[in-house]
Amino acid sequence: MSTKYDLNRAEILRVSAELFARSGYHGTGIADLGTAVGLGRGALYHYIGSKEEVLFAISSRQLAQMNDVADELALTEPDPERRLRGLARALLRNIAEYRAEWTVFFREYHALTGDRRARVVAARERYESHWRHAFDEGVRDGVFTLLPPLMIKGVLGMFNYSYLWLTADGARTPEEIADGFLDALITGLAAPNP
Repeated sequence: MSTKYDLNRAEILRVSAELFARSGYHGTGIADLGTAVGLGRGALYHYIGSKEEVLFAISSRQLAQMNDVADELALTEPDPERRLRGLARALLRNIAEYRAEWTVFFREYHALTGDRRARVVAARERYESHWRHAFDEGVRDGVFTLLPPLMIKGVLGMFNYSYLWLTADGARTPEEIADGFLDALITGLAAPNP
């Protein structure tokens, strides 16, 4: 069960993500955060520690959730294409539901310093490695052709860029969009033979 502290902190992080997404990390001051959540500076620091700590929490939380999904899929889904679909669907669903947080991550994580930045970059690389392993296993199984490592970044970029336009309640679900992206990738853009 969450404590009142945990609930208050979660709400501060949610509001902070919205403010950072709208005005930027550097464009949002502690006073702005305090006003938005109705807390004075001292009470606010009780929950967040520092503005950089807020940025770290926002940037790392969704990555941690996606790594948890990827870890589970790696253990339970031996088929590389189905694993990729699971990764893709979960990623786009998460981006759609946490757009502000992903906007902050993609635009602002570089403002992190030291160990915080290193931990976020390591989590991002760990997540990318799950995609790489699924592609590599597909190559090993004769399902996919070999992709250079840089292409994995391009594939992920196609999914990650969706934070600019994806919504949870659009005409197509995030899962349908994820499948469409993968269908285009796996099948290619070649027209069928007449």
